[in-house]
Amino acid sequence: MCSVLIFGGTTEGREIAEYCSEKRISAAVSVATEYGAELLPKSSYIKRFIGRLDADGIKELIIRLECIAVIDATHPYAEEVTKNIVIACNALNMPYYRLIRTPEKLSDCIKVKSMDDLVVKLNSCVKNVLSTLGSKELPRLAEVYGYADRIWIRALPMEEVRKSCIELGFCEDRLILEKGPFTVEQNIEHIRKSGAEILVTKESGTIGGFPEKLKAAKICGIDVVVLIRPTEKGFTAKEIKVILNEMR
Repeated sequence: MCSVLIFGGTTEGREIAEYCSEKRISAAVSVATEYGAELLPKSSYIKRFIGRLDADGIKELIIRLECIAVIDATHPYAEEVTKNIVIACNALNMPYYRLIRTPEKLSDCIKVKSMDDLVVKLNSCVKNVLSTLGSKELPRLAEVYGYADRIWIRALPMEEVRKSCIELGFCEDRLILEKGPFTVEQNIEHIRKSGAEILVTKESGTIGGFPEKLKAAKICGIDVVVLIRPTEKGFTAKEIKVILNEMR
């Protein structure tokens, strides 16, 4: 039995896991990859579960762990995962808490609401692009006109990511596979290396290095296209910690 089940893989998810460890709160953390699991605290109070789950799989995990609440600390753009967590929690009448990031003040950038809008935007020009969207959006970026010649990909340094890029037709010499978040100087280096005229990013927040990307793009004099976050209701990390203390 555990007190809480955390769906993580994000900085905020790790922060909540670390808090549980520090306060001796029994918790289980579900992440999609081995890489995500490696970043979790090594603690007797934290159990790790690795792998992508659908709604039925999440429901089974909740029942098996006999947890008393679920915290959804998945990425703001992982809408399908959040949907499945909500379905499972509703089916079991399980208390559900969504951890949200503090909204950014967006200025000096071009905002798009969806990948459809982003593809249309990039297809309206022939400029070189540096994408920092990660590997999940690779198939959609492959819909951009001349993508193999125009788009550089910055993503995690994982072999499966490199293979996906190559299989989709992205040029291997246009891959920057490194782990962030990055400093302003590193972002400038990547912009100049790629010859990008447009930086594409998600509204990833301070934790995700969003301000550093904007500053680097401004210094380099290039456009920034931001895929804005879906509108959500939930709790901040600080509020989640208060809730956890009340569960004890």
